[in-house]
Amino acid sequence: MALVCSTAQAQTNSQKSEFKIITIIESVMPNDRGESRIIDSETVVDSVAYATYKTDGSKSRNKEIEREKLRLEKLDQIKLLELYDGIDVSFRNVASNDAMITSKINSMLKEGWSLTFVTTAIESDAGNDDYNGIVITRLFFSK
Repeated sequence: MALVCSTAQAQTNSQKSEFKIITIIESVMPNDRGESRIIDSETVVDSVAYATYKTDGSKSRNKEIEREKLRLEKLDQIKLLELYDGIDVSFRNVASNDAMITSKINSMLKEGWSLTFVTTAIESDAGNDDYNGIVITRLFFSK
């Protein structure tokens, strides 16, 4: 799994603020079939350049924007362990991932960032014998 980070800038009350998102994806797949990562993007993008606008309710320039141009090349990946070891949840892996995530948060704090918001989601089939899924957590930082 992957972790994606983005940086954005905003002007509020004549005070400049900078925002950064770190995404953590932890795989719940047996036997090391998944990939778990913390990803920190080093690329600043202008979202307006990729926006599409409807002109008459159905026409937009959506097809003008190529998917390849949306993919960022410059990013840092920190490998994490799988949460599921093939038999059960691996609490050692959970503890190891917690240590890596804590290290990343602490390094962001040392760089002057403040952790302002955290959100988590889970993707899983949840049917019979469903041992596949991901846990995605986004850490929102500002300074």
